[in-house]
Amino acid sequence: MKKVVVLCGSPRKEGNSTILAQSLAEGAREMGAMVWLCQLADMDIAPCSGCESCQNNPGSGCVIDDQMTKIYEAVLESDSVVFAGPVYWFSVSAQTKTAVDRLYAIGGGDANTFGGKSFGIILTYADRDPFVSGAVNAVRMFQDMAAYLGVTIQGVVHGSAYGPGDIRSNESVLDQARELGRKLGKTDNEAR
Repeated sequence: MKKVVVLCGSPRKEGNSTILAQSLAEGAREMGAMVWLCQLADMDIAPCSGCESCQNNPGSGCVIDDQMTKIYEAVLESDSVVFAGPVYWFSVSAQTKTAVDRLYAIGGGDANTFGGKSFGIILTYADRDPFVSGAVNAVRMFQDMAAYLGVTIQGVVHGSAYGPGDIRSNESVLDQARELGRKLGKTDNEAR
């Protein structure tokens, strides 16, 4: 059984990226995967302090004792990690960036535990154009992160929606998210 961790970076419980994350989760569960939808805004996660303790002592994790520990445990046990969030001010939300920065404790240098995992990306933005909105900046960050970690990005789903819940009227993007979930949820036997 595949395990998929979805890190939802929207501060809105019914935000557009969260709705797409829920569609992705449905698709993954259809394939028999276990899915954990993690609402980052509901968690107490401090920003990285830059102490480098995690890199000086590979495998030791982060010295900050907060709810990021739960995310580390889930990510370590997962087959795939999905980053789902809105584009705020031409890149990812603060909630997403804080979690990404803290993943350095299990992903940087000799502490890299991401081998064999895959990523999925879900982004929503208000502008119709992913270039004008800054969505391409967010995608590029995840591409660079994946290349550094030796991880494959299995898919990027993005869509334009201004008001909370507006993405529900875009069946095409909802279907793309569900299909990415199915892809991430397939067992090795099903993938053949």
